[in-house]
Amino acid sequence: MKLTETQVREIIRLAREDGRAPDFSGRDLSGLGLYKADLSGADISGADLSSINLSMADLSQANLFGATMNQAMLRGADLRGANLHRAKLFFTGLREARLQGADVREADLAEADLIDADLTGADLRGAHYNSHTRWPVGFDPKAAGAILELST
Repeated sequence: MKLTETQVREIIRLAREDGRAPDFSGRDLSGLGLYKADLSGADISGADLSSINLSMADLSQANLFGATMNQAMLRGADLRGANLHRAKLFFTGLREARLQGADVREADLAEADLIDADLTGADLRGAHYNSHTRWPVGFDPKAAGAILELST
């Protein structure tokens, strides 16, 4: 069942009031507009976040393991320490995102836009990217352990 923006914001509010992190694991949040949402520490593993707007959102320490985030907008999002292991980030906008210490292993970064993103300490081993992936100036994805996928 796809959640609405109102439902998502209410779940976040109730979880925070109870001192818990929100749980959206396996849920469909595709296409929602959650600009500046506080999803820090949330479990969003396996969720569908395709085409979502999470610009300026706080996703620090969030569990996004295996989440589908294709064509999502995460400009300026705080993803410090987030688990993006095996996340699908095809054509995702991550400009100016803070990914310090994030686990991005084996993620799909094909055509992702990481211009001006802070990747300090991010683990990119086995992450896949293509010639259209845009990296911060001076960043060497190969040296970071990412794998260039060549198109046929």
